[in-house]
Amino acid sequence: MSNLKMKEAALIYLDRSGGLQKFIDNCKSYNDSKQSYAVYRFSILINPSDIIELDAELGNHILHQPLKAAQVFQSVCFIAVKTLSLIGQLQTEAQINILLKLTHLPPLPSYSLDLCKFPLDYTSQRFYMMQGIVIAMTTVTKYTQGARFLCSDEACPLSKGFQYIRVHVPGATESATVRNDFLCNLCSSSLQEDRKFRVLGDKQIVEIITTKALRAFQGYSNNQPFRFQSLTIFLRDELVNEMNIGNEYKIIGIPTCIKTSQTTLCIEANNITFFNPKVPSGISDNFSCLLSLTSSSYWKFTAILANIFASQIVPPGTYNLLKLCLLMSLVQTSDRNKELEDCLDLLIITSDILLVDRLLNFSINLVPRGIRHPVSTEIFPTLSRNKYGTGAVSIQAGSALLAKGGICFIGDLASHKKDKLEQLQSAVESRSITVYISGKKFGDDMDQQMTFPVQCSFWSFVDMDSSSRRNIQKTNTLIGQMDCSLIPANLVEAFGLLINCNESSPCHPLLPTVQHTLKKAIDPEGLLYVASKQFTTEDFEKLLAFAKNLNVEFSLEAERMIHGYYLASRRIRTDSICGSKLSASALKYLVSLSEAHARLNLRNKVLKEDVLIAALLFETSLTLKYGAAVLCVAPNAVFPFELYNEEYLEQRDIYLTQCQQQLQQFIATYGPGTAIFASDE
Repeated sequence: MSNLKMKEAALIYLDRSGGLQKFIDNCKSYNDSKQSYAVYRFSILINPSDIIELDAELGNHILHQPLKAAQVFQSVCFIAVKTLSLIGQLQTEAQINILLKLTHLPPLPSYSLDLCKFPLDYTSQRFYMMQGIVIAMTTVTKYTQGARFLCSDEACPLSKGFQYIRVHVPGATESATVRNDFLCNLCSSSLQEDRKFRVLGDKQIVEIITTKALRAFQGYSNNQPFRFQSLTIFLRDELVNEMNIGNEYKIIGIPTCIKTSQTTLCIEANNITFFNPKVPSGISDNFSCLLSLTSSSYWKFTAILANIFASQIVPPGTYNLLKLCLLMSLVQTSDRNKELEDCLDLLIITSDILLVDRLLNFSINLVPRGIRHPVSTEIFPTLSRNKYGTGAVSIQAGSALLAKGGICFIGDLASHKKDKLEQLQSAVESRSITVYISGKKFGDDMDQQMTFPVQCSFWSFVDMDSSSRRNIQKTNTLIGQMDCSLIPANLVEAFGLLINCNESSPCHPLLPTVQHTLKKAIDPEGLLYVASKQFTTEDFEKLLAFAKNLNVEFSLEAERMIHGYYLASRRIRTDSICGSKLSASALKYLVSLSEAHARLNLRNKVLKEDVLIAALLFETSLTLKYGAAVLCVAPNAVFPFELYNEEYLEQRDIYLTQCQQQLQQFIATYGPGTAIFASDE
């Protein structure tokens, strides 16, 4: 009676949810094909909340005994097919394969599988929800979805018909579905597969790690040792190719244990959804107050942010230009499921790699996808043989794809070999990486290639005081030009911003840094400055999380200024021999810099004042690469004065206003519509 009641509830649910009509439509497709199948597969969408409200026992079966629940729906669907004469070719109930697809699970701890907690329950064969980031995936291969077997004894009644049907169930291997040692229940003769009725499906294997495990890639573990391991996810049929490397997903599936050379915990995926984190609703009170106090200026708020940023690493007022660029790059990251087109790559030239390394490492920990690339691993995807023996090729993510939507800090460029630097240059220029899969090497009939988008910003630095650099002195540098002879010229060009951090310059006084280092050595956890207490690391995390989710648009005058500067700068840096020194991506970087400054100011509109900061930063970078030009920008143009108090901020505003007038004059002289421009330009 209990089973009959559940079947009745299942039929009522199918009717109310629209599942019955969808089932009838699918049956019609099978029937119209006029082809006889061994297995007829149907996917039924199940909302556990609605089912439990309708019949608690059936809901309990679906959540805790899904295989038995599928048999209930299988019986209901078979009766419906026979009663309504939906599929003429169908003979037995065993031919119907029901897949129950859950929309969600109850938000209770017992339904969540935390990849950081042990032991993991994989014996109950019920649904769990887990969340993780894809770090590896295989190419798509085939598996046996269902097969028909016949008794080998022709005299046996079961040597005909569709009595012996085997279908794949969660956790089953290929040998569990198809092998040659099955026996007839009637005469004990061996069963033989009728191969022309074998039904094949698509299969893909994915590896995920919990988000908490990203701490291992951020170069910061809070002095607490921890371990993590990946979890294997099996995707089948309609779920194949629904997951991408680097993305974070919520997965509903059934844990199972697969034995290869070692026992491995795996998940048979039932449903997957892309994880979108919540957008912060605002910023801290201290930053709100600061924003209000500086509202009369277009530049003061970001200047103060740069001044006090990372006071745990460097004293306030030092490395302001670098810190502003870091903050601007951080607000151009994204946690949402969208293409990251506004990357800001930074290449820093410095004589103090230890301090710069600490500063960059501190900064990447402020965003969820800040990845410090370990030198012993690969930046870009690599190939290996799949450990489950499925014949598929496993593609490992690499640091760049793992940092999707964030920052990939690759350390000192000198630590990477020439071929890796060429690969980096290609990826930065095209924002994609192509992996070639040799059919001969991995046992396939043909070669394949897969292209992955590279959606992160790259940070790196070059040591000016390295022994190799000291022995080579370039004598023919232009005014303002840095000696970058040890770095491939095309790679320097590929990076959006080149930043010079010289500790002995007026912008980076040495004494405060030495005092800071000594005090930190005595009290590593101490807050040395008032700014560190007023504006904490958590405040900066909240500010960046809020700012990077702002949707910004260009004002008309900002759009005109940015195009005017780009065309004018391109014009004066073009010669008849080498052509233009400005790459096609220069305009994209200018747009990204302008948007970043507007976001950092917590504005939704890009103004001409934002374009000014973008132009000054970009022109400074161009000067370091190629030497000074007509628009002669000082190395410390963005921070011409040390920011001690309100008076110095006012002086900076006056200076930047003068710079804006110079920029407008430059555009008026060399920009579009002027006599110096040729008609074709």
